[in-house]
Amino acid sequence: MIETICNAPQPERERKRLFIKTYGCQMNVYDSERMRDLLAPLGYELVEAPEGVDLVIFNTCHIREKAAEKVYSELGRFKPLKEEKAKTGQPMTITVAGCVAQAEGTEIRRRAPFVDLVVGPQTYHKLPELIASVHRERGEALNTEFEVEKKFDVLAAPERQADSVAAFVTIQEGCDKFCTFCVVPYTRGAQWSRPVDQVVTEVRDLAARGVREVTLLGQNVNAYHGAAPTNDAGGGAWRLGRLVRHLAKVDAIERIRFTTSHPKDMDDDLIWTFADEPKLMPYFHLPVQSGSDRILKAMNRSHTASEYIGIIEKLRAVRPDIAISGDMIVGFPGETEEDFEATMELVRQVNYASCFSFKYSRRPGTPGAAMFGQIDERVKSERLGRLQALLADQQAAFNTSMVGKTLPVLFEREGRDPGQLSGRSPYLQAVHCDGPVGLIRQIAHVEILAATKNALSGRLIDKDSVAA
Repeated sequence: MIETICNAPQPERERKRLFIKTYGCQMNVYDSERMRDLLAPLGYELVEAPEGVDLVIFNTCHIREKAAEKVYSELGRFKPLKEEKAKTGQPMTITVAGCVAQAEGTEIRRRAPFVDLVVGPQTYHKLPELIASVHRERGEALNTEFEVEKKFDVLAAPERQADSVAAFVTIQEGCDKFCTFCVVPYTRGAQWSRPVDQVVTEVRDLAARGVREVTLLGQNVNAYHGAAPTNDAGGGAWRLGRLVRHLAKVDAIERIRFTTSHPKDMDDDLIWTFADEPKLMPYFHLPVQSGSDRILKAMNRSHTASEYIGIIEKLRAVRPDIAISGDMIVGFPGETEEDFEATMELVRQVNYASCFSFKYSRRPGTPGAAMFGQIDERVKSERLGRLQALLADQQAAFNTSMVGKTLPVLFEREGRDPGQLSGRSPYLQAVHCDGPVGLIRQIAHVEILAATKNALSGRLIDKDSVAA
């Protein structure tokens, strides 16, 4: 049993070195942290450099084009490191985890036979027993089953390390939307939500370890339908708005965020949570992908541009200061100049605080990859340039609008300069100012004096008190 391997008392032994390289999304960051936690009872300590380590994990992402090739290239760099380690009589165990492992597990084993383990995102909870099998020279080297419920049952046991004032908590995995450009349903599996009690236990544990801000994660986080807590007489599933209000009762948690949401799963209760719950930060990431209804239909996005705008208007009606973030894809198959201009017009209407934008990337196995009307790369690049120029102007204007205001800042760490602190505003902006290190993990007011594209700087107002 995995639990036995993880929790059994460990004899005195030489500590083992673990190197993890994480690609892609915030959920992968969360998964990497949990893999580290799972392996800590086996004696593995995380290190920053890969030379001479005992275990290497590549936690991969399959969203962007050529993602797998980047992994193979990186694996090639580690082959001589593994061979050098073997000369000392000690093995270097190389593991490929995550979405590339799920999508291309057999190919990884063929092209990189020196890889010891290939583990999908829903089976990394088996790492302790799989590593033990490798060291006994038996057992499967490829494990890409979809066992999301079993994964979270196991992950509920080990204690999480809290390295920062802010932490990610996965509450939902998988996707049932099947957007024609996306591999997530094929690599993460069907939509599934963690029970409320399990989420609350993890958040309380993080709070006890000094975490003050949690970001709830999911491929479609606002599709959350978690089993009600055991003390809920009504039973049934809870939606995200109710979960946020419940987690806000954890006193030490001062800020709550969530990402990534889908327009189809927005409901009025969640919208009103931004007005009713002060711990829910006024920052909302809602991908739209295109402003053209024709392209949205081809993408199988199940919403129109006007429906998306309607959601933004509702949010701003209940929380006028809310900052909106989004995702855009340029050059989807069949996109005309008229379609692209519709995207530009939507961006002008929304006026984003920040936005991620990409050229369409063909992902093998997705419907979009086989569509007619693939757009020339030069056209994609030219359109992306125009879009990003507009988005950069909007982000700069949003940051500049903070100058002269006083914002509550959650301080996370010391800054680069002596005496400087770095933290985050409610709108997720980086904020720098001079202040005492005793304010780290606390919220204090900062008068914003200057803004750049990526950060704010200011003057600490209340050195001796903590802002609400």
